[in-house]
Amino acid sequence: MSENETLARPPVSQPTTHVDVLIVGAGISGIGGAWHLQQQCPGKTFAILEAQDSFGGTWLTHKYPGIRSDSDLYTFGYRFKPWTGAPIATAEEIRRYMGEVIAEAGLDQHIRYNHRIASAAWSSEHQMWTVTATRGDTGEAVRFTANFLWMCQGYYRHEKGYTPEWPGMEKFQGQLIHPQEWPEELDYSGKRVIVIGSGATAATVVPAMAAKAAHVTMLQRTPTYFRTGRNAIAIADELRSLDIDETWIHEITRRTILRDQAVFTRRTFEEPEVVRQELLANVQTYVGKDYPVDPHFTPGYRPWRQRLAFIPDGDLFQEVAKGRASVVTDEIEGFTEGGIQLKSGQHLEADIIVTATGFNLNVLGDIAFEIDGQPLDFGSTVTYRGMMFTGVPNMAWVFGYFRASWTLRADLVGDFVCRLLRHMDAIGARQVTPALRPEDEGLPLLPWIDPENFNPGYLMRGMHLLPKRIDKPEWQHTQDYWAEKDEFPAIDLTDAAFRYR
Repeated sequence: MSENETLARPPVSQPTTHVDVLIVGAGISGIGGAWHLQQQCPGKTFAILEAQDSFGGTWLTHKYPGIRSDSDLYTFGYRFKPWTGAPIATAEEIRRYMGEVIAEAGLDQHIRYNHRIASAAWSSEHQMWTVTATRGDTGEAVRFTANFLWMCQGYYRHEKGYTPEWPGMEKFQGQLIHPQEWPEELDYSGKRVIVIGSGATAATVVPAMAAKAAHVTMLQRTPTYFRTGRNAIAIADELRSLDIDETWIHEITRRTILRDQAVFTRRTFEEPEVVRQELLANVQTYVGKDYPVDPHFTPGYRPWRQRLAFIPDGDLFQEVAKGRASVVTDEIEGFTEGGIQLKSGQHLEADIIVTATGFNLNVLGDIAFEIDGQPLDFGSTVTYRGMMFTGVPNMAWVFGYFRASWTLRADLVGDFVCRLLRHMDAIGARQVTPALRPEDEGLPLLPWIDPENFNPGYLMRGMHLLPKRIDKPEWQHTQDYWAEKDEFPAIDLTDAAFRYR
């Protein structure tokens, strides 16, 4: 389905439900957004539509072995809810944490599970959105109207991950699995496993499977940078030993981590070769001085040009050192009945092949959007700070950070949306639409993000679907939390970039 394709709306059998704010998605962003809305705009009615049968988003979709965060939970967790466990957490622990937020705030009464949105249409005449969804448990169509639409559905297609088409894939006689579609009862005991990929998912799956599998091979075309360390935060442990209140521990630890991350990120730009050598030396300490870190863990790009995942306690490298896992850096020539033939001439035998090869970018939920009867192509809009779009009224989008935790931005967007809604009430406006100011007209339109700055495969494949940017802070997603944390609260809501009705 193309992003601007209009879907025929199914007949609706239930009465239309109206809310002030409709939140799309009950993942980390949607639950956080609902909490902020309830706290900061207590008079607003709202509902959360979730396509899956429970909350959690990515932490519900993925069920592969060892699934965990690759960001620490002091910053990936909400600023308003202290995190008390190990900084790198499992999916189960993250969902338990989110469940506590839902229960404590009474958000469960607002969530509508198994509601997959087909279309969203804005009417300037009525100044509201009409959203049609299908209930997966009954198949019936339901309709909602809302004054404001808050898109918190994430950035990738949950139904199907990205797997390249390699020659001969149909020949393989074993099991071929993408981590997004992991079979719940898969038994890999004593099996030979190949995991294709070098990102955070592959780095999680390999050590998790290595203890039971006969052997696990991480097959990569190019390597990735990783950071390693204890799955603990020293300052948090020290404060707990002093019986400090968890709210204080959360905030102090969070600020410490953010300061350290800011320093590290700055260094990757100012002294990339020094940082590169530090990262590689850390890997070498785990795998041993004779292991060929080059080529297997030596990328050809500067650190942080792609996501840099944290490996708790170096578990991936420990399994390589033990010999239960290995890394092969090569290109795939094709699949065979018994494994994978590489371009170097080597053949890898496998009973199971896992394609940890990334996501399919999902721009705003693959929903057919219309503005006053005209299909909306988000690729032709310009983003306002990565959360609103020119020509699109009464809608905000949460797209997190690449170099910091996603939820940091979800919290910032939550504050902004609530402040915007209160401002609209104060001036009697029912509609707000971002628009280029006269001084912005005619400036070059650029891709959503500069590929020289950050260039993971899923973004490069789907860049044409994303809104454009202009080389000004207000017309791009800067990816700079350390600037935006001060800029967002200072956004002038009377600026000409906001047009009210």
